[in-house]
Amino acid sequence: MSRSYDEEFTAFAAASIADLRRTAYLMCSDWHTAEDAAQEALIRVYRSWRRVERREGLLAYARRTTIRILIDDSRRPRRRERSTDIDDHHVGGTPAPDVEIVERDAMVRALSGLTPKRRACVVLRYYHQLSVSETAAALGCSEGTVKSQTSDALRALKPLLETDRSQTGPRL
Repeated sequence: MSRSYDEEFTAFAAASIADLRRTAYLMCSDWHTAEDAAQEALIRVYRSWRRVERREGLLAYARRTTIRILIDDSRRPRRRERSTDIDDHHVGGTPAPDVEIVERDAMVRALSGLTPKRRACVVLRYYHQLSVSETAAALGCSEGTVKSQTSDALRALKPLLETDRSQTGPRL
């Protein structure tokens, strides 16, 4: 690839890595796995830079690639070790939880209970605010599948979130 492609890709990667990490985290509930998936997605974008650049938006392609990496990974048997010694969120003591943090953590826990496809539908539709047709294109499925997966996901999330809200109190 020429120097200009490298410079363009570097600018794109720097601008999009945080978005890709957040999307991946909402999909897998693990920052380390999210980082790996975002980086792998950027590697794949770089490999197909010329083709993607002409065909569609780069961020949409990178986001779709990140989600597909995580869905594919969820189908494989777990072979990675997970550290339980250090909790990244509570290093240095446990401060009083903020209501927004508690609610965000409840949402991430609830999302982790969904199947990967349902989780992807919810993340794309409500976090990234994509339309049904955009979500279907991103996931490579029909609009009807997006609608049914989203409906099933919301039905599954509702009791989980209501339980968490009753334990933490109403939102102020």
